Amino acid sequence: MRAGLGYDVHRLEEGRQLILGGVKIPHKKGLLGHSDADVLTHAVMDALLGAAGSGDIGRHFPDSDSRYKGISSLKLLSGVRELLEEKGLVVVNIDSVIIAQEPKLAPYMAEMEVRLAQALGISAEQVNVKATTTEGLGFTGTGEGIAAHAVAVVEQAG
Repeated sequence: MRAGLGYDVHRLEEGRQLILGGVKIPHKKGLLGHSDADVLTHAVMDALLGAAGSGDIGRHFPDSDSRYKGISSLKLLSGVRELLEEKGLVVVNIDSVIIAQEPKLAPYMAEMEVRLAQALGISAEQVNVKATTTEGLGFTGTGEGIAAHAVAVVEQAG
C-alpha cells in the first residue's frame, strides 16, 4: 500500500461557477483558475499522483496548456485514473476535507463522493468528503478563497 497527500487552494471571484467535487453549488462567487478550479478534485488528484510517485497535477496538466482551459476537473481525474491503471495501481480509499466559511456544503457532499468515485471507477463508499470552516480566520474564513486537503491510499492491483 502507498499513501499520498494533496492540497489545493483557489481564490473566490464573482462571475464564476462554484464547482466542488464535480458538483455545481449555488453561491455568489466561484473559484478562479485555468480549469474549472475545483479545489477538491485537484487535492484528490494530487493525493493520488503522490501515492503513485508521479509528481503533481501541474506536471501532468499544466495551466500553460490551452487544452485544459475551462476543462472539468473530473475529466482530469479520469486521466489520473488511467495513469494509476498503467502503473497497476487501484484506489483503496480517499479521505478529504474542504475548508470554506461559506456556503454550507453538507447538502452536496454525498453527490461529491459519487462524482469523484465515478471518475475513478470505484465505489462511493471508498470516498469520504468532509467540510469545515476556520471560524472566520484566514483567507478561507474571510471568504477570499477555498482550500481542500486529501489523502489517498492505493495498492497494486490483483
